Amino acid sequence: MSLPFRFGVNMLTVESKAAWIEKCRKAEDLGFDVISVPDHLGLPAPFPAMMLAAQVTERAHVNSFVLNVPFYNPVLLAREAITLDALTDGRVELGLGAGYVKAEFDSAGIAFPGAGRRVDQVAEFAATLRSASADPQYQPQPARPGGPRLLIAGWGDRLLRVAAEHADIVAFTGGSAADSGLLTAATPQELDKRVAYVRGLLGDRAASTEFNILLQAVAGPGERDVLRARLITTVPEGGQQDIEELPTVLAGTPEQMADQLRERRERFGISYFTTLEPSMDALAKAIELVR
Repeated sequence: MSLPFRFGVNMLTVESKAAWIEKCRKAEDLGFDVISVPDHLGLPAPFPAMMLAAQVTERAHVNSFVLNVPFYNPVLLAREAITLDALTDGRVELGLGAGYVKAEFDSAGIAFPGAGRRVDQVAEFAATLRSASADPQYQPQPARPGGPRLLIAGWGDRLLRVAAEHADIVAFTGGSAADSGLLTAATPQELDKRVAYVRGLLGDRAASTEFNILLQAVAGPGERDVLRARLITTVPEGGQQDIEELPTVLAGTPEQMADQLRERRERFGISYFTTLEPSMDALAKAIELVR
């Protein structure tokens, strides 16, 4: 049985307090369930942006999509996350990632560990957060028993194994990322294999664990050329002719996009879709139809 649809939007800019409040409220009015903030240098800091988003909305959850875990001390990060959970009445989904853009570590003066160590840091933080959340002496106490819901994003075997062990939500990045930050989008067949791998690890938890994917582009009819230009560096070699079939892309009329969402939930078990801020209005039209 498929889980219900949920939709998130990754907010990328803060022009002013008033503008941030306006677009967070707009996202909720458009039907988005989650307002997310990424964790990259040059973009807003996640925790204050999430706090204000929760304060000015009524039902939307707030999410770090996703925290660059190796940037942080795990004990101090757990304190930040649990405090935010307490102050938002449990509306936090904590998104975690292993970090992949070496230039950001260099700019911050933080050592860039190898991939294996960065994955270990995600697992260590998840365990630290769960332990703190379960401690009756810990202050502040989280609003949600057990602490915030965890979303862990990945693509490779090791990080997906960590996600299967610790996460309430497994987020498929939809492709592999280089240290430069460049993402190579995965084909539907490649996503099939990643989903099957995670399902095998989840065992009895497979039916209750939510699957997420980040939509890199949402394009209306007649925007194929724009879509191709936007994604030219991320599409696998020889895949330009099938760009609309990529799991990280939605294209067509609102009705066609709604059909694509239903098909992907059926095929991959992905029920939770996040898009980027510039595509918020386009995806909202399909949200209305699937609801």
